[in-house]
Amino acid sequence: MIEKLISNIKRTGAPIVVGLDPMLSLIPSSMKDTAFKEYGETLKGAGEIVWQYNKRIIDAIYDLIPAVKLQIAMYEQFGLPGLYAFQQTVDYSREKGLVVIGDVKRGDIGSTSAAYATAHLGKVQVGSKRFSVFNEDFATVNPYFGIDGIKPFLDVCKEEKKGIFVLVKTSNPSSGDFQDQVVEGKPLYEKVGEEVAKWGNCHMGHSYSYIGAVVGATYPEMGRALRSIMPKAYLLVPGYGAQGAQGKDLVPFFDKDGLGALINSSRGIIGAYQQEKYSCFGEQNFEEASRQAVVDMREDIKSVIG
Repeated sequence: MIEKLISNIKRTGAPIVVGLDPMLSLIPSSMKDTAFKEYGETLKGAGEIVWQYNKRIIDAIYDLIPAVKLQIAMYEQFGLPGLYAFQQTVDYSREKGLVVIGDVKRGDIGSTSAAYATAHLGKVQVGSKRFSVFNEDFATVNPYFGIDGIKPFLDVCKEEKKGIFVLVKTSNPSSGDFQDQVVEGKPLYEKVGEEVAKWGNCHMGHSYSYIGAVVGATYPEMGRALRSIMPKAYLLVPGYGAQGAQGKDLVPFFDKDGLGALINSSRGIIGAYQQEKYSCFGEQNFEEASRQAVVDMREDIKSVIG
């Protein structure tokens, strides 16, 4: 799947992943009114709103981008209807040729980790049959349990030719509380990066590994060090836009050929119509505002990496 991701990036010229992380506050009131009229102010109504919102955004931008990322918590909050909207969105994104990253941040050990890997990337055995469940192409994984938590994902990735992005240096302000602590003369995030590089060497595509890393755009100098430590890992880079990072901050995450990094924007794209810059589109044309935001983000990145 890493090869499809790279192919999509080259085809679109956009190393961008759009975070489909819907909140009801981002969704136009007219869409909410329509769904609530049919389903009432219920969890089922909320799930339908999320799905219809996602579908319109995907239809507007799928030709511009290589991938989407779904933060599962934004769907789980609506219970089973939310998870159904998650599944609908994964399936529809794949139909449109997009690579799908499940931002699930799973981490556990043994059979529990294996079950997480099966649910999101693999196939579950039911009697004599095997079924894909959520069926994302990549999943985000928490490395805090060490190799015990990672190996079940590595096994599934090898079998299914799918991938993971391991949390190495996250974009949030308090990430340094633990990740920056010095262990044996190095920051912990560098030691995690070294392990990711080792795991990735055993799961290689043509140029890059199936095992990538999450490294926040809000820490460009740390990104530069981690790019060197993990030369074959694709970097999933959150923090652009709403969290403050700009195109100029992204250079350290890329290789010299402009590959090696996938920049995430969530609210900055799916909620673009609420920004003053895109207010001219109005909430009735929110998806066109999202399309223009993708175009602008692509040009911002191109201006610094070529």
